[in-house]
Amino acid sequence: MKNRKIKLILVLSMVLLLLFTSLNVITSYVKMTKTVEESIANQSLESAISIASAIDTEAYKQFLKDPVRNEYYWEIRSYLNDAREKLGALHVYTLEIDNPVVSKAMINGFPEELIDSYTIGEVCTVPAAQVRKAYAGDTFVTGVIEDQNYGSYLSVGAPIKDETGQVIAYLGIDIGVNTLNVIKGKVLENNVLNLVFNGVFILFVIVSFLFLQSWYQKEMAKEVGVTEDMYLGEIKTLITSVSSLRHDFINHIQVIHGLLQLGESDRAQKYLSSLSKEVQSIQSLKLNIDHPGLSILLQTKKLAAQNNNINVDFTISRDSFDKIKTTDLIKILSNLVDNAIDATIELPEEQRKITICCTADDNQYEFKVTNTGPTIVEKDQIFKQGFSTKRAEQGKLRGQGLFIVKEIVRKYDGEVSIDSTNDLETTAIVKIPLN
Repeated sequence: MKNRKIKLILVLSMVLLLLFTSLNVITSYVKMTKTVEESIANQSLESAISIASAIDTEAYKQFLKDPVRNEYYWEIRSYLNDAREKLGALHVYTLEIDNPVVSKAMINGFPEELIDSYTIGEVCTVPAAQVRKAYAGDTFVTGVIEDQNYGSYLSVGAPIKDETGQVIAYLGIDIGVNTLNVIKGKVLENNVLNLVFNGVFILFVIVSFLFLQSWYQKEMAKEVGVTEDMYLGEIKTLITSVSSLRHDFINHIQVIHGLLQLGESDRAQKYLSSLSKEVQSIQSLKLNIDHPGLSILLQTKKLAAQNNNINVDFTISRDSFDKIKTTDLIKILSNLVDNAIDATIELPEEQRKITICCTADDNQYEFKVTNTGPTIVEKDQIFKQGFSTKRAEQGKLRGQGLFIVKEIVRKYDGEVSIDSTNDLETTAIVKIPLN
């Protein structure tokens, strides 16, 4: 059975290799072809701009007054033909674009023996999209055009402007598809080694994947285990808080029921009034938090704090906090808030307060948890594994929370500090740099 699985994996690997290699070759060919066309088009467009700027605009204006094969026509044609020969282009010509739909060829830089093969004002095959760009005064570049009369070619165009900057015509250049194919062939020839390398690289990736798969699964199992333990702890805290609220609710109902049975409706009404104020204080957390995990954690911790009659305030930046793993963020804040709750409940109810701030800027994340409670004297020992300021409880491991926080913060090259003053206030600050 195991050998069959291995053979199946090898067969699938070979199929994937052939598929990826084929796709890679096709993609590379298409990409190189497009790149060659774009490169030639851009180079030709620069040539068109240069030729257009050097044309004798006064002679061309004279030609436009009487668009026939006069002396101005032959002067411009000779200039365009010379440019065509130097560029190795299929055609170099001028265009008249007096509407956003159709363009007309005026003077074509043909050799003299081919002059009679076209007429002045002949409609061109420049697509309408490019004609509209030219009509607006912009340059244009077409894809490959299939022309029954002149073959397949790629066209570019640039405006011809007089000394006042007014567009009097357009200069067009056609690059034959044969020229494109020759250049494409040379580029493909030069990139054969790259294609072979890509195929070998894909094979290496597949083989590496097979070797790393087992290791990755083990690491994922560890990560899932840690995450499950963490969230199970939060769920247990939430269930405990809800159970406590349910117990309190039952007690309140019994008191009201007893008062009503005794006919003490006024006292029952006053009791309900005080209970209403308490219920209003236990309201759900209404913050615009972009991080789902952080939102759930803070709601759970607020419920746990309110269950212990602790006043909680939040300041949360509108940030996704995505530069830190969700599991790490939850571990940091969960441990800091749990420590704050444990410390705060040692005070009378009217003195219990926790403030949680999660802020972000261009340089760092800052997580700050401030609580009222006993002053921490051994601040130099607080981050050591196993050290705790709380009383030891049978079966409960102490002194792990801040040690875990420090190890996570160190992984992100961050800083963690504890500031505890004599006025019964302690602040834990974590800073995570974003560089």
